[in-house]
Amino acid sequence: MTSILTNVAAMSALQTLRSIDASMEETQARVSSGLRVETASDNAAYWSIATTMRSDNMALSAVEDALGLGAAKIDTAYSGMDSAVEVVKEIKAKLVAATEDGVDKNKIQEEISQLQDQLVSIAEAASFSGENWLQADITAGTDLAKSVVASFVRDASGNVSVTKVAYTLSSTNVLFDTGGDQGLLDSLNAIEVASVNLNINIAGVVTPVNVASYTTDDVIAAGAGASTFDGSYATDGTDNYVKVGTDTWVKAVDQTTVPDQEVAYQDSTSALWAVDTTNLVTTATASVESLTIDNLTTNAQLDGLIQMVDTALEAMTSAASALGSISTRIEMQQNFVASLTDSIDTGIGRLVDADMNEESTRLKALQTQQQLAIQSLSIANSSSEVILTLFR
Repeated sequence: MTSILTNVAAMSALQTLRSIDASMEETQARVSSGLRVETASDNAAYWSIATTMRSDNMALSAVEDALGLGAAKIDTAYSGMDSAVEVVKEIKAKLVAATEDGVDKNKIQEEISQLQDQLVSIAEAASFSGENWLQADITAGTDLAKSVVASFVRDASGNVSVTKVAYTLSSTNVLFDTGGDQGLLDSLNAIEVASVNLNINIAGVVTPVNVASYTTDDVIAAGAGASTFDGSYATDGTDNYVKVGTDTWVKAVDQTTVPDQEVAYQDSTSALWAVDTTNLVTTATASVESLTIDNLTTNAQLDGLIQMVDTALEAMTSAASALGSISTRIEMQQNFVASLTDSIDTGIGRLVDADMNEESTRLKALQTQQQLAIQSLSIANSSSEVILTLFR
């Protein structure tokens, strides 16, 4: 039956054209955006995953920036520590040179003073973005916990967290303690003053004994400059000293004030003195920052200073190694974060990116189908015109 009111063929052709137009609209959107899943309506599951991972990738990008900032801080601290190590090596070398007979130790001290000032300058300058890891108030113990952002983590339960590389400032890695003297270079260390062996005359019997020795400066310092010297005897008003060698003194008391069994020393004037042996080892304190030498400094004292500087040097080397290890770890983490970001981008692309080869082929096919559908609709619409010939 032919009807001018209901054109089934035209309706069918129109429906087909509408379907093709919808497919073309979808394909053109994919071609123009490059996305197969652009909105939640395209694929709710994939869209949700992609949105979450894009958010995580932005967080990883922030982590990458934070790693760069942390690396700069650590590199600054390492550079400062490395430079300080070289300066301390120079101080050690100067002290060793001072042990040579006939060397002007006062001149060497002038060089050491300049090196000490350089250490202070290095520590003060080793600051990045307000952070200085070479000098801190260790004594007060405030703001000593340092850290560098390392990564952004999402676990299997969906919980997120930021992991960090921790670094605590302490007496083992800080050069100067701004609140006291607990740093590697300003901490006071006991310097052993060498003892001497004496042949002590006790009731006519000569007995060897080892006692603590003092320099002339030590004796003067003990009396705050008020010491009285008389040949080989000196007193500061409290303690008595006898001279047993060039610039070498021992503490003693008048033999008549102690029992005969006490150790006694007989000087060149035949005056008898009992040597106080209750404290055979005497120590002084010094730091790398404050050590001083002069022409009265003995080789034994220099040995103690050299040992102290060497101990500080070992600690500084260890601290530099720790900073170097953290720097290497951060560099590795930077590379990992960059690689991880690329992997996540690739994964997101596999979920939502459109295959442009496939979409372009589909678009061409749909364009052809659209032309055919339009032609089919035109034919279906023209079939009604045949009826007009019946009325001519």
